[in-house]
Amino acid sequence: MSETQRVQKPAWYFREYAPVGVELGTPQAVASYDRNQGTSAERDNELLDRLAVRRGSVLVDLACGTGSFVVEAARRRADAHGVDVSPEMLRYATKRAESEGVSAHWHHAGFLDHQHPGPAADVVTTRSALHQLPDMWKQHALRNAAGMLKPGGTFYLWDAMFSFDPAAADQELQLWVDAAAGGHTFTPEEFETHIREEFSTYTWILEGLLDRAGFELVSSSCPMPTQGEFVCRKR
Repeated sequence: MSETQRVQKPAWYFREYAPVGVELGTPQAVASYDRNQGTSAERDNELLDRLAVRRGSVLVDLACGTGSFVVEAARRRADAHGVDVSPEMLRYATKRAESEGVSAHWHHAGFLDHQHPGPAADVVTTRSALHQLPDMWKQHALRNAAGMLKPGGTFYLWDAMFSFDPAAADQELQLWVDAAAGGHTFTPEEFETHIREEFSTYTWILEGLLDRAGFELVSSSCPMPTQGEFVCRKR
């Protein structure tokens, strides 16, 4: 596991290594992460197929969590890199790769300070994590992600994001919390914490941030008013 060389930041810089909201860095949270996120090798491979990740592809997964996506990419003989601010997540991811007999690169770093080593990436991904940053810092993160990619490279974003009309926010957010009561993943209280303390934002704001980071939108989808994805190409 590599450590990004820490550069002294101003006092006003966002503290990315002290994540907000729902706690995901404890051993207990790491152990339940795959269940809560609905992790599955089948879904990982479906996405890898969509993104044309194959032998020799350079892939960077920002906020990689327990590393399932990186491990599946490495199984294809991609040059696969997982990046996360949580040492607990990275320890789990490293053990996962070892148990699966694949070789991947793990980096203790964040959206804002990761410096990708080696050749420019073909694909950069992040799932269920960009909401940890306020919108201004999302812009910094997206610009950093663009800097890791070769021209024409693919950027994939999946996250909690809001496609509903702002006038319907109270109703839609309450429906989101209520729906968690019958599930087997995060609790209603954790959804409330997410809304109150984390930084999920509107899809139209994300579209602007992506454009200003140097991305061309290829496709977007919002299967729920509170979840969505963007597939982009670096200009």
